[in-house]
Amino acid sequence: SMGGYITLAFAEKYPKYLNSFGLFHSTAFADSEEKKQVRTKAIDFIKENNAYQFIKTSTPGLFAAAFTKNNPSSIEALIERLLLETEDIFLVSVIVKPTNNIKVYLDADAGLNIDKCVKINRAMYRTIEEKGWYPDGNFSLEVSSPGIDEPLKLIRQYKKNMGRNVEVTMTDESKQQGKLSAVTENTISIEYTEGKNKKAVLMTKEIPFDSIKQTIVLISF
Repeated sequence: SMGGYITLAFAEKYPKYLNSFGLFHSTAFADSEEKKQVRTKAIDFIKENNAYQFIKTSTPGLFAAAFTKNNPSSIEALIERLLLETEDIFLVSVIVKPTNNIKVYLDADAGLNIDKCVKINRAMYRTIEEKGWYPDGNFSLEVSSPGIDEPLKLIRQYKKNMGRNVEVTMTDESKQQGKLSAVTENTISIEYTEGKNKKAVLMTKEIPFDSIKQTIVLISF
């Protein structure tokens, strides 16, 4: 590993600063040709797909398969922290069905196009196969953005849709349509018009998140 290389180089150059050292999950031997090929593939992958994809696909492999299966939220949280400043893409949700159909829903501050979804899908599929999570290959993977009729789930989604018309359904089943004008950690603000013609008045309604059942972006044609 890189840690092993650094330690051995340090020991060779500054022996007086070390009494002893140990190598865990590493050896003092040079990489085999197979290992070199793996490292080269990783470098090529980063050059082609950028560091974001490498972190996204390699992080789950740091955990045991049982942990990955039983603690998906922990892994998702770690990925989010690692990717916080590397890309505008963010995870919305992951659904794993009993049939081993894995659905990954992503979004992006500047919009998520199909090319990005395809790259992420390929990278994740390859990693799942390499890690042997499904030895029989009995799984399917879908990576996409949420549908236009899917309710907003994250504050980040609300923020990226500011300025658009939305329909908010309250916990008491009442509804409010209008332009999403502001988003905070606890509330959203909706602008709407009351009255018609000369009597029309622009109103603003602040709605706490804990009063919202769902919010859907309205598409105008």
